[in-house]
Amino acid sequence: MDIMILAIVFIVYIFALVYVGYYAWKKTNSSEDYMLAGKDTHPYIMALSYGATFISTAAIVGFGGVAGEYGMSVLWLAFLNIIIGVFIAFVFLGKRTRRMGHSLGSLTFPEFLGKRFNSKFIQYASGLIIFGAMPLYVAVVLIGAARFLESSLMLDFTIALFILAIIITFYVFFGGIKGVMYTDALQGTIMVVAMLFLLGYIYWLLGGVDTANSALTNMVNLYPASSIETGGTGWTTFPKFGTPFWWNLVSSVFVGVGIGVLAQPPLIVRFMTVESDKELNRSVLIGGIFIAIMPTTAYIVGSLSNVYFFDKLGKIAVDVVGGNIDKIIPTFITMALPEWFIYLFLLSLIAAAMSTISSQLHTQGSAFGIDIYGTLRDKSKQKLDQVPITRVGVLIAIILAIVMAYTLPGSIVALGTSLFFEICAAAFLPVFLGALYWRGITKMGAIAGIISGTFVSLFWLIFVFAKTATGLGICKLIFGVETLLSTVPWPFIDVMIIAVPVSAFFTIVVSLLTKPLEQEVLDKAFEDIDNKGSGV
Repeated sequence: MDIMILAIVFIVYIFALVYVGYYAWKKTNSSEDYMLAGKDTHPYIMALSYGATFISTAAIVGFGGVAGEYGMSVLWLAFLNIIIGVFIAFVFLGKRTRRMGHSLGSLTFPEFLGKRFNSKFIQYASGLIIFGAMPLYVAVVLIGAARFLESSLMLDFTIALFILAIIITFYVFFGGIKGVMYTDALQGTIMVVAMLFLLGYIYWLLGGVDTANSALTNMVNLYPASSIETGGTGWTTFPKFGTPFWWNLVSSVFVGVGIGVLAQPPLIVRFMTVESDKELNRSVLIGGIFIAIMPTTAYIVGSLSNVYFFDKLGKIAVDVVGGNIDKIIPTFITMALPEWFIYLFLLSLIAAAMSTISSQLHTQGSAFGIDIYGTLRDKSKQKLDQVPITRVGVLIAIILAIVMAYTLPGSIVALGTSLFFEICAAAFLPVFLGALYWRGITKMGAIAGIISGTFVSLFWLIFVFAKTATGLGICKLIFGVETLLSTVPWPFIDVMIIAVPVSAFFTIVVSLLTKPLEQEVLDKAFEDIDNKGSGV
């Protein structure tokens, strides 16, 4: 690897990021600019920021590695990403969120819920959940990027992780969400170019689409025995219905990530950064194309890497990387592609990590500064403290993520992503949907939904769901067993399948039994929600 060329590429890239961050800092003159980019973001920037926040190294490295181990059945997740994560999210939730958020004057997702239900407790509790759960997601995304730096540059993992954290913190700290979204647009463009080349290259390398896919199908006899035992049938076929493999794939991957995306605070806030519904309409196509390219390429490449590795080394992907599936994509890129592309892909992977992490840090900082500290602060002084305290929250958030990244085990990227998506969905999805579409939802109903969803999800992760219960060891310590429900399929049913219905049940029942919100609160919340015009 030519260190001089690499150095030049990185210097140009970092200079571009610093310039964009500086430009965003110059354009940030108020707390509204820092939190919502002045509510006048261009559709291209909004769509790429949404997509780049959604698709991170977790999708490329983590779920690409999952595809390398389990096969192309993961491609169904890409379909859900497009239909649910973009079309349904933008058309059915985005427009109503933008109108209501602007009408309420909310700057964050917890503040949106707090003002919608006239409850400081909801804002505080939601901010606390986000600030507490998000370091896991930031940590696994950092790990994904650092692993590629480790594989391609032979850079120490610890050093790589620390360098990434410093650069990202810089432009989030100074530029706020404008810095995040402008750099997202730059990074998203790099990601698309790199992934399009990667998809074409692997099919060219393996002799074409039909040849490559047929070769993978014919390798079924090499499919891992451990996967077959749990219900797997091959790299190009779906697992057997009702088996542990099927439950893990459908409940953890498809439902957890595919549907859980609807309740992700950093993505919800993006809807409030545009001026009108027209911008959201224009963003749908851009976002859909971006999402179609990014995960689809990662899942196909991860699966087909088995063909390449077997041809070259006589081993399937998971054996080449010693069982750590987070290394499948980085190892394939380093071995199979030309050196110049390693530079480009390295940039795209770092871009994916930076775009997601920057959004998570901004969301955590906002939760700390506005939703936790702000709800406890004297109202007359809240606005003066918003940006400085948010920046303190950003620093605390990155420190927590770094500590966690150094301590998490291998093959954690995809699992950590799923867990964060599911905790947020369990806590917020029923309440968020109710806030947008049901005037009858009460403050107590919303509180009941958030609390029940959070506690049930944590209980299921600690005491029932096999992957996390076994890893944490708390259930074993207290009860002497790995999981409280050992009969199939219970240890393999993901938290979202259980916790979201529980949250919805308590939200609805408690709302029907408690006092409705005052009419003026409802009038304020729905003031612009039914407008078909360009916006507020």
